[in-house]
Amino acid sequence: MAEHNKLGEKGEQLAVDYLLKNNYEIIERNYRFGKSEIDIIAKIKDTLAVVEVKTRSTVEFGNPQDFVKPKQIQRMVYAINHYVTKNDLDVDVRFDIIAIVRTGKTFQIEHLEDAFYHF
Repeated sequence: MAEHNKLGEKGEQLAVDYLLKNNYEIIERNYRFGKSEIDIIAKIKDTLAVVEVKTRSTVEFGNPQDFVKPKQIQRMVYAINHYVTKNDLDVDVRFDIIAIVRTGKTFQIEHLEDAFYHF
């Protein structure tokens, strides 16, 4: 497996651990619909948090959250609309980014709630 894939998997697991520690319930991981994929669907109270995880080994080329592009956001919105409709859910939906940067052997985690409104 390529090194960047291993880093991505490690980042997703760190994000899940972080969310669980902060009282989120993990509903789905790597949910796919059409060409869209949502890394994590989690729930906290009456809110469904749609979480994109971005993990980088350096910020030399930008912060991890800078790599979430408009087309990806469109696909995530499309996928979560399908998910909510299919499961007949009556919840608020929020789009978050968990940005992770490896610094040596440690990882820095930043959770950006309602992240798409910050672009």
